[in-house]
Amino acid sequence: MADEKTYPMTLDGKAKLEEELETLKTKTRPQVIERIKIARSFGDLSENSEYESAKDEQSMVESRINTVEHMLHYAQIIDNDDIAGDEVSLGRVVEFKELPDEEPEEYTIVGAAEADPMTGKISNDSPIAKALLGKKVGDEVSIATPGGDMKVKILTVKNA
Repeated sequence: MADEKTYPMTLDGKAKLEEELETLKTKTRPQVIERIKIARSFGDLSENSEYESAKDEQSMVESRINTVEHMLHYAQIIDNDDIAGDEVSLGRVVEFKELPDEEPEEYTIVGAAEADPMTGKISNDSPIAKALLGKKVGDEVSIATPGGDMKVKILTVKNA
């Protein structure tokens, strides 16, 4: 069998995925099945928009269930025990500032499955994270962005 992609994630991220899976299976899926049953009772399925809508939603729910199950099956829990405390790695919070004198920014570097930029969690596959991974507090790092290179200085690194 070919090498499967692993999904690096924190314990918290894995717990959230497990919770989502449980909700999809115990709440969302039965609600959609009920909608399909009700829509079927309306008669002719060929012109039944409620039925088509419910079937589309069922397809999306089943797809998400499969995706989450796959991610959990191939989850790789991030372990930073062997990495220096001041080194940027997955599962750590990094604070940096754009040079010369921008305000500090703080992000948690997580696996793609947990990424949520709106809450300060950036994917290890993002340009910022890729540039910062392996660097240490005090390092100045050049990050290639669509708007041009950005130079930052790492101020702190801590466990999430």
